[in-house]
Amino acid sequence: MSTDQVPAQIADTPFLSVIIPAYNEESRIVGTLREVVDYLGSQSYSWEVAVVDDGSVDTTPALVKSFASSISGVHLISVPHGGKGWAVNRGMLWTTGEYRFLCDADLSMPFEQVSRFLPPQIPQSDISIGSRDAPGARRIGEPHHRHVMGRIYNLVVRLLALPGIPDTQCGFKCFRGQVARELFPLQRLYGFAFDVEIIFLARKHKFQVREVPIDWYYRSESKVRPLKDSLAMTRDILKMRWHYLRGRYKKAPVPVDAV
Repeated sequence: MSTDQVPAQIADTPFLSVIIPAYNEESRIVGTLREVVDYLGSQSYSWEVAVVDDGSVDTTPALVKSFASSISGVHLISVPHGGKGWAVNRGMLWTTGEYRFLCDADLSMPFEQVSRFLPPQIPQSDISIGSRDAPGARRIGEPHHRHVMGRIYNLVVRLLALPGIPDTQCGFKCFRGQVARELFPLQRLYGFAFDVEIIFLARKHKFQVREVPIDWYYRSESKVRPLKDSLAMTRDILKMRWHYLRGRYKKAPVPVDAV
């Protein structure tokens, strides 16, 4: 299935929707899908997987479409290039699961640890966010300079927006379906700082946010540019604070693809 439209709620709602944003991921997307589907296929609950292709210019869409043609429950959502946050937004609002799990395409967290985000392993929660710094979490193979830069950026996040949360940028997060339907229409940031905005809005709406310790493996092929992206995300957080002070989160913005 390939669409950028949000479908009507269906009667047969899956327990878990997995949203995988993807941009030029031809080297690993099939391996990622195999690992995700192999795990989900062994579970007793119903599920769906949505790969949101963010305007890739490589063979990512074709590879996902081919994989989905033989696996029921796997979907391709094609959207114009707008940034990771835009792809996540489309996926969260397109899927229909009781729980909606954001999953980075690099699988830097072993996928079987998705169980840590779901009942019964965790009490029912509005939002569960993967953490590389919560008690019990492990960072594996991360260069020292990347860790230091990440800590500096998180200090900025805590000072400007989210005190008390030591890791906002881990790419694994789980939302109750109803919470996703309420929060993501309000989203205004579509770059890497979208995580901060969504958690900031969750707190303002009094939703419960839990941290989940994970095993996180550093991937050298990550698309994150530590210095450049940290500066851009800091600028976006300041923009978010300005939007909030101006009351702009009281109604949904005009969708990017409608401008």
